[in-house]
Amino acid sequence: MALLHPDWLPGRTAPPQEVVTVKSSEPQSASASGMASYRGAAHRAMPAVVNIYTAKETKLSHPLLNDPAFRRFFDDRLDGDEAQRTSSLGSGVIVSHDGYIVTNNHVVESADEIQVALADGRTAEARLIGTDPETDLAVIRIELPNLPTVAFADDSRAEIGDVVLAIGNPFGVGQTVTMGIISATKRTQLGINTFENFIQTDAAINPGNSGGALIDAHGDLLGINTAIYSRTGGSLGIGFAIPASSVKQVMEALIKEGSVVRGWLGVEPQDVTEELASSFKLKQARGALVAGVVRGSPADTAGLKPGDIVLAIGGQEVGDTLAMLNLIAALKPDQQVDIRLFRDGRELTLPVKIGKRPTFRQP
Repeated sequence: MALLHPDWLPGRTAPPQEVVTVKSSEPQSASASGMASYRGAAHRAMPAVVNIYTAKETKLSHPLLNDPAFRRFFDDRLDGDEAQRTSSLGSGVIVSHDGYIVTNNHVVESADEIQVALADGRTAEARLIGTDPETDLAVIRIELPNLPTVAFADDSRAEIGDVVLAIGNPFGVGQTVTMGIISATKRTQLGINTFENFIQTDAAINPGNSGGALIDAHGDLLGINTAIYSRTGGSLGIGFAIPASSVKQVMEALIKEGSVVRGWLGVEPQDVTEELASSFKLKQARGALVAGVVRGSPADTAGLKPGDIVLAIGGQEVGDTLAMLNLIAALKPDQQVDIRLFRDGRELTLPVKIGKRPTFRQP
């Protein structure tokens, strides 16, 4: 026993163990003390994440005030609608030295005042540049010198299991950093936004984190935190962020045009299931079934009918309704494209002049 386990004997210590050093090209994740740390990534991104405080005035009106009989007897005692000032909080990310800040549309929607507080203690009043309710994104701007910014990451390289950090102002307690991993990518059909392509993460995201940054291990902006799945109002480990590529595309359109212009076809699409494919005698379940056509829309003018199955738009294959929606939205209004359909057991191609997508209010 003395030979096998000398450390078991009184006054004896275990022989020193060999220390192995592994060199890696991965991002630095160890502090000077040797403990695992992402302080470098956090410190690079935190100065560019801001707290956003909004205020708006709403009028409270009792339903009886609209009753003519009620107003007839009590009109002289009514002072009119009562105004109430409400406030909310959220987060945002400075993306340019010119003061442009990306946040969620629901953070600044209908706000009369927007105040921004930086991590260095400075505050400024922000001006609304533009909103896009269908992606729940908005751009505001502040006028301050020497603004910190965060760089956009390439979200196409993000994979499940990558470490991410969420930075924001949950519950108004102040700037907070939480850590997790990417749980899933390209999450769709959640009913949150019209255009969905979320990064899912288990990093804690709570009320007040909306519009804040989801960064990678290098400290670059991977997405904008926008929603959580929760039964309690707090984090359950299922959060969603809009990927950086979508954020950048919408941001540039809002800065340049003040709004996002998308193409529109005017159909109600439906996914093609195996059962539908069999009933329509389609060899495989693909494309998007036209369940309805808006009267006077580009689709109606071009001759699309309920029951048609859209297989390709402008030479690009349509896998499902989401792919169809994104392909059409990417087209410019008045652009002429060919749409390949499956109708009555055969394929045909119709030329369609794309329209401008109307503005729909996202609930």
